[in-house]
Amino acid sequence: MKKQSISGLLLLAVALAVPAFAAGKPANKAAVKVTAAAPAKPVEPELLAPAALSPQQMAIASNVLVGKINCELAVVVTMTNDERSPGRFFLDMGSKHYVLLPVVTSTGAVRLEEEASGAVWLQLGNKSMLMNQKEGKRLADECMNPDQLLVAQAMERNPQPGLLDAPKDALVPIGAGGAVQELVPNPDPAPKLIAKAKTKKKSK
Repeated sequence: MKKQSISGLLLLAVALAVPAFAAGKPANKAAVKVTAAAPAKPVEPELLAPAALSPQQMAIASNVLVGKINCELAVVVTMTNDERSPGRFFLDMGSKHYVLLPVVTSTGAVRLEEEASGAVWLQLGNKSMLMNQKEGKRLADECMNPDQLLVAQAMERNPQPGLLDAPKDALVPIGAGGAVQELVPNPDPAPKLIAKAKTKKKSK
């Protein structure tokens, strides 16, 4: 009886030790699943902090054309105001989304930029275009809203004469020391004609 009780106790001890050993054993490497990090999501518009813009930037923003704008190659651009931050704009083009801010230029053209991506929206009187200045390429060209389309059509009907197309009498040379550097339109050709007439009278 004593031998049976001792063997029973030994079996019970082994049975209790096996689960404890299994619990402390490190997990099999093949069973470990590695979860890849999720890609960073773009910042939602409602989470963007309001932008602090200068009066010059706000003046540029007041001239930005918004709404759906048709571009060449059937590309459609949608420009909308950021209601939470006046002067800031959202540009959507298919799966691409940009947050643009006005940039002061010396030419007076309307220019919006997203510094992080290098996106640049340039708005002229007759068309607009979207460029990526970091990659050095245009993403959308010949973008026109109805107002720009009217301007473009008017320019086609009445093309402006080029500098070389102007009459020779209406061009005067400018440059230091009398050297001809550039030809510009003569603002008032009349004094030139009067001077010629006075010279003829004196010769008589």
